[in-house]
Amino acid sequence: MKLPSMKIPFVRVDHVQLGVPEGEEARARGFYCGILGLQEVPRPPDMAGRGGGWFSSGSVSVHLGVERPFAPAKKAHPAFVCADYEALLERLREHGVAITLAGASPEGKARCHVSDPFGNRIELIAS
Repeated sequence: MKLPSMKIPFVRVDHVQLGVPEGEEARARGFYCGILGLQEVPRPPDMAGRGGGWFSSGSVSVHLGVERPFAPAKKAHPAFVCADYEALLERLREHGVAITLAGASPEGKARCHVSDPFGNRIELIAS
């Protein structure tokens, strides 16, 4: 199927959403803020009572939404380019987070996979 000629409609990814179990917001904050270093962002009032949380760092935004029943994203995952990849890996190790080295990215950058406390896969890439 040939698509009509048009300007590509997307300019950036606004956010990535991952699921979390109900009632686990404190653990989520501990990981996403305390270990990864993202900042929690207030949600609009009409979404504030839904559980989960919103986090950001620069242009990277992660939204966590409560899933019932919860099932972690073990294959599908966000990939974050890190300003200081080695320092982040050291911080993850200090907090007992398992790191799976994944070899070089297609661009030749070091990368790895970690899981949040709920089993969601996250790829980290050196800048």
